[in-house]
Amino acid sequence: MDFIIEYWVEFLFGVLAVGLTAVLSTGYHRLAKKVEEQENVKDGILAILHDRLYQLCQYYLGQGVITPNALKNVEYLYRSYHSLGGNGTGTELYTRVTKLPLDLEGVDDNEN
Repeated sequence: MDFIIEYWVEFLFGVLAVGLTAVLSTGYHRLAKKVEEQENVKDGILAILHDRLYQLCQYYLGQGVITPNALKNVEYLYRSYHSLGGNGTGTELYTRVTKLPLDLEGVDDNEN
């Protein structure tokens, strides 16, 4: 009788170990998929921020001046862009835009 109980206990522990391994493996793969998805979303947001920053900077560099609120908008976009890992052309354009003269005559009452 002890022989049967001993092997049944070993068998049950083996089944438990296999089951636990399967659960952990499934959880790991789900987590890895979510992490990859999150990275893809981050990359997409970074691309959109870069495009928007590029368009705004090109516009204001072409104008030669920038309003205070437009500069705040560019700074707001740049902070998010930079914190997500963006740099290079976005940083260079941002730096150039921050050196533009401020257009205080083109300020609306809503821009105060």
